[in-house]
Amino acid sequence: MNANKITYAQLLETNNLIQNHGDESYWLCVTRTVQESKLFPVPAYMMLSYLMAYYRYPSLFRKIESRMSAEELGDRARNMGMKITNPAMSYAPDFYLFGREWLMNMGVVRPTDAVEDLVYVMDFWKRFQLAYHRNDAHITNKEFGHRSQVVPERQLQMYHADMYDCKAGDELHEAAHAFMAAASQYGFLVSCESRISLHNDGPYKLDDNTQLIIRDFMDLAESDLPWLDDAAEGVEYNNITVTMAARDCHFYLVDDWGSFESTPEFSADKLVGVGLYCSDNLSDGHVPLGMGSREELIATFRRLTEQVREATNKLWLKIAGWSRDQMLDAGAITYFAICKDLAHVAGVYDPEDWIKVDERAERFRPLLNDEYSRDVLGDLCTGGNPTQKIQEYAMMQHGNANTRLYSLIPYAILSGEPYTATSGPIYPGITYLPQKKDVYTTTRGKMSYDEYNRLSRESIPTSLRPEFRHLCDTWVKYNAHSDLANALYTTEQQQSRRLRGKGAGLTRADIAALRKA
Repeated sequence: MNANKITYAQLLETNNLIQNHGDESYWLCVTRTVQESKLFPVPAYMMLSYLMAYYRYPSLFRKIESRMSAEELGDRARNMGMKITNPAMSYAPDFYLFGREWLMNMGVVRPTDAVEDLVYVMDFWKRFQLAYHRNDAHITNKEFGHRSQVVPERQLQMYHADMYDCKAGDELHEAAHAFMAAASQYGFLVSCESRISLHNDGPYKLDDNTQLIIRDFMDLAESDLPWLDDAAEGVEYNNITVTMAARDCHFYLVDDWGSFESTPEFSADKLVGVGLYCSDNLSDGHVPLGMGSREELIATFRRLTEQVREATNKLWLKIAGWSRDQMLDAGAITYFAICKDLAHVAGVYDPEDWIKVDERAERFRPLLNDEYSRDVLGDLCTGGNPTQKIQEYAMMQHGNANTRLYSLIPYAILSGEPYTATSGPIYPGITYLPQKKDVYTTTRGKMSYDEYNRLSRESIPTSLRPEFRHLCDTWVKYNAHSDLANALYTTEQQQSRRLRGKGAGLTRADIAALRKA
């Protein structure tokens, strides 16, 4: 095939995006704990998920964009706590690139194979990230010194104003802490002993000594993941957001994989304020949960804690009866489908796309014993494979070896070097897991995926209406007292108990005064 569909500029940009991913992924990998579990075959399911991503992401992203652009998906992502924020959209290209790299090391593909797929996947990711991060004007948290400030002022004002104060030992503090501990443990099990059901955003400065972290718990209820059928029937909400005010500690790192670090270390006694919300692509923003009074919030935290504890017990019993192939499928689906909510938002979700192992990836299952999977994953994540070695004078970022995590596209294809365009369409899939129930938990109740798709296609969040979509914080700075700015803020404030009807033009000091009053 000739290269008339690909330009030099596209290759330059794609290789730059690939290299930036490799630099950060290496750092994130080597600063994490070993990816192993006494229950799940974690390295094996990760390797299987990478192959699934390589073979399916290009077609799935094109299917999603046939209905909604990557930029609009990014704009919508700021307005909800679904799994299309970080870490989902930070992981997704790495899964694809790791799959490509492993296939290259096995001699199945070459750097010149599926080039148009690769260019498209990286471009889709870039456009999504730029829209999602438009308020901090970065493409990743790494570029922002490992912090994330994607939420607009009007939403932060609501979080700040409505948050309830708490301190170690009081009922609210204990109820909030108990929920977050139970939900974190539950999410760890839901995601097959990985961390991809949790997202942290921030920090945001509430005052000179207090910072805000926004924490999302995702995939909690009966929805996409087959193993939550029945086990999570009693969990009310699929996505829950907790806003946390922390005093006397600075969050110096909120990375692209959803982890945070602070100095001094964030501990329970540092928590001085909380709020509670649910959301999805049908909710038109974050809906307060139990925020009418302090007593109601305490009761809501306690009720949700019992729900996730009961679901945890049921899920343990279910997983205890699984075969190794079922555990392998569940883990691979969890990783591969980390960006599945893109399809929900676009209204094109099909479970056959997301909860089956593509037959091309399935061919490699016999290789994936624990020892081989552990070793090949370790080599992939640290640049230890032959395809990852580069010329001997080079030194990688975060290390002195002559290696790079992900191979670049050879520029020679612009001069006639043969290449292939794509890995092909989606092939049929298989799974050893039970049949998925056609039940999806949303903020509008439980429904079939056909109904969910229909409502998603009809849904236009208020902030995405034509008159509001491009009103960023920079515009508000110069137009805060205009009727249009007032309408934008008033709309956001409709569910706020302290800001309802206040409109635009408030400062952080105004919010603090309202809280005291």
